[in-house]
Amino acid sequence: MKLRTALMGAVASLAFAPAAFAERGADGHVSVLYWQAPSILNPYLSSGTKDVETASLILEGLAGFNEKGEVIARLAEDVPTVENGGITADLTQITWKLKPGLLWSDGSPVTSADAKFTYEYCTHPEGGCAQAARYEGISSIETPDDLTIVINFAAPKPNPYTAFVGGTSPILQAAQFANCLGAAASSCSDQNFMPIGTGPFMVTDFKVNDVVELVANPNYRDPAKPAFATMTIKGGGDAGAAARAVLETGEFDYAWNTQINPEQQAQMSAAGKGVLLNGFGTLVERIEMNMTDPSPDLAEGERSTTKHPHPFLSDIRVRKALSMAIDRQILVDIGYGSAGRPTCNLVPAPEMFASDNTDCLTQDIEGAKALLEEAGWTDTDGDGVRDKDGMKLRVLYQTSTNPVRQDFQAVIKDWWAEIGVETELKNIDASVYFGGDAGSPDTFQKFYADVEMYANNFDGTDPEPYLAQYLCNKIPGPDNQWQGENINRFCDPAYDALVDELSKTADMAKRGEIAKKLNDMLTKDSYVVVALVDRGRLSAASNTLGGVVLNTWDTELWNAQDWFRLK
Repeated sequence: MKLRTALMGAVASLAFAPAAFAERGADGHVSVLYWQAPSILNPYLSSGTKDVETASLILEGLAGFNEKGEVIARLAEDVPTVENGGITADLTQITWKLKPGLLWSDGSPVTSADAKFTYEYCTHPEGGCAQAARYEGISSIETPDDLTIVINFAAPKPNPYTAFVGGTSPILQAAQFANCLGAAASSCSDQNFMPIGTGPFMVTDFKVNDVVELVANPNYRDPAKPAFATMTIKGGGDAGAAARAVLETGEFDYAWNTQINPEQQAQMSAAGKGVLLNGFGTLVERIEMNMTDPSPDLAEGERSTTKHPHPFLSDIRVRKALSMAIDRQILVDIGYGSAGRPTCNLVPAPEMFASDNTDCLTQDIEGAKALLEEAGWTDTDGDGVRDKDGMKLRVLYQTSTNPVRQDFQAVIKDWWAEIGVETELKNIDASVYFGGDAGSPDTFQKFYADVEMYANNFDGTDPEPYLAQYLCNKIPGPDNQWQGENINRFCDPAYDALVDELSKTADMAKRGEIAKKLNDMLTKDSYVVVALVDRGRLSAASNTLGGVVLNTWDTELWNAQDWFRLK
């Protein structure tokens, strides 16, 4: 089947609000827990899910994805397709039409110029953009009138639903961000913390890494929505405390990412005040291998940069040995139960894009030892830690503070000790780790460690922009304010060429084949990404909160405008 056929049927409609849903703000206040507290409300300056999702209440794109992964219109009148004439037959152009009469929350009109500005903001040569892959392949954007946005691609673009689609690619108000282009982007605190948006809510107060207070946007395009007059997004604590606050005490209405073990899931659900929501999509817990040297002995600005290759993780045999030592089923059992599945893939779904890569599923301690021996790493002094040319095989393994992740660190440290690798563990407050502060040494983008663990996923059902994050030109560094998406600094011209081929391939079967090859190049062919668990999204909702529909293809707050209080 050609992707063009899929494009013709991409539009989907939704109706989740109850019949009684008639007056904006009638249901009072709603309280939401994002225990990984937001640190910024501009998704172009953070790859952290907690920042992207919170910002999605305020900033919107032309379209998004529903719970089935279908493209749905937001600021656009409809979703362009080949059939309706919005996409040219040669797939080199897509034309979006804004809904007439759209207003920013400050009452000024939304125009096509805002979209064009956003593209220029993210692609500015002197800046860094955490979502640059969303704009890959665009040659220009034209705005023939205030409501029309014409995106021109340098080559046929079979998947044109990237720029301005989904929570990671919203439209910024040009007037507010006009002085924030390039190197100035990260210093625009007022804009980044209090953006003017088109979403159902607007910010009234933001305490970084703590709490966001919001009110219903008086200029939201649906006069009856949102049902809630105010919303609080509270950060801090941990996943267990967040789940407990919804399921047991009832203090909060919704808790995101309740990453708790199976025993706790059953225990807390028994209280009867809320329910756990679980859905599989593309969320993968993984270990990223740093291909560059994070040594503190290097000068600031040179640590974890391509100027200095990693002294031992540059050897695929070491990376593969670390992967072989891991028992992924045990990780699932201790951390997720039915909300997790062992995986070797960075892209676990949809099925047509998922590789049959299963090589990593069987733990092989002896094979890992043999591989390290082959690479010249032996225990010459009998202390249990391998060495080579005077260097001990020691790794710094970092992740965010979270009980499940600390459990993972502990058992993986033991497995690595069995093969002669000494491991130092480090955990960092999630608000800092997943924040976009270029001045912090502890962000996952800065990657001042040998290996690090986290999970993320991609918008929609096509992995092209996600796989494009590993292009050579997406590597974080001081020249782009550490905002690149290629976290492990992997660089392979053959990979770049294959991503380019994917971007031009319309045949769906061939797209699937290419995506699988790209996945394998990052996983079983190189082990720069060591996939661990295909995680279901697990969040908690109060029994008194209506309209919640878990979405694994966009942000979890994708339909917050439709939430209401059950009487």
